[in-house]
Amino acid sequence: MLSRIAESLFWIGRYIERSDGTARILDVHLQLLLEDPWIEEDLACRSLLGVMGTEAPEGVELTRADVLSILAVDRAQPASIAYSLAAARENARRAREIVSSELWEMLNTTRARMPRKVASDKVHEFFAWVRERAALAVGIVECSTSRDEAWSFFTLGRSLERADMTARLLATRSLTEANGPSWTTILRSCGSYEAYLRTYRGVPSARNAAEFLLLDRLFPRSVLFAVSRAEECLRDIEPRSERVGVSDQALRLLGQIRIELEYRPITEILDDLPARMEAVQSAISAASEAVRQRYFPSNTAPSWVGENT
Repeated sequence: MLSRIAESLFWIGRYIERSDGTARILDVHLQLLLEDPWIEEDLACRSLLGVMGTEAPEGVELTRADVLSILAVDRAQPASIAYSLAAARENARRAREIVSSELWEMLNTTRARMPRKVASDKVHEFFAWVRERAALAVGIVECSTSRDEAWSFFTLGRSLERADMTARLLATRSLTEANGPSWTTILRSCGSYEAYLRTYRGVPSARNAAEFLLLDRLFPRSVLFAVSRAEECLRDIEPRSERVGVSDQALRLLGQIRIELEYRPITEILDDLPARMEAVQSAISAASEAVRQRYFPSNTAPSWVGENT
């Protein structure tokens, strides 16, 4: 496969997953700001922008509307939903000979329907629409793509981004201290509440909810599941031939973070959750850079503010 095509497929997967993850995080926290009058809005908004890798403007009092503008509809902001969906469409255009007509038409329609402003009473509806479009894109790929290198690069990008986004969502748990989102809210935000109840059969506790979103081997949005899927994709793209060790730097980095999570007691992870999640994000960023250098070395990787790629 051409390096140009592989790179485009990789970033289509990442950008689609990024739009979905950003919508989920914003939906939870903007609703929390609306419902809880005791939260200091400016501080909470700045913290949320920081978690999403975006520099907050200085000298102004930030509001819920400002965060919505920056991270949802600003087409020039690399961390925004609008930017991600436009970038996914642009990468699909570059790989038009590989991308199916259904996916191309879906991304075109999504970009055309992307609003430039969202009314305050339509915020939840907008985020639901973004999640639906992302799910439609993934469904089209899953149903119409052969399990070859094209699917592996798309799924690799999506898996890396999903691990990063779940880590960001967990990091927001401590944004506003006692007024932060409950574990039930976080589970609902990533569509895992019902799956959690089927697994643990009880009111979500910090230990069980974090364990489920971090370490569950069967739930597709857990960090461990996403990292393991990314490892599988890398092995499918280039099967290992060495008899000793691992020569693929991306595979090595993912294996290290997987083992770090898998074998560390969940209580230790919870004791310093933001730092642990920052370590996951750093490992994902480094693995993405390793993939770029190995498979598309002539190109500069797309990045958003705060991502070291």
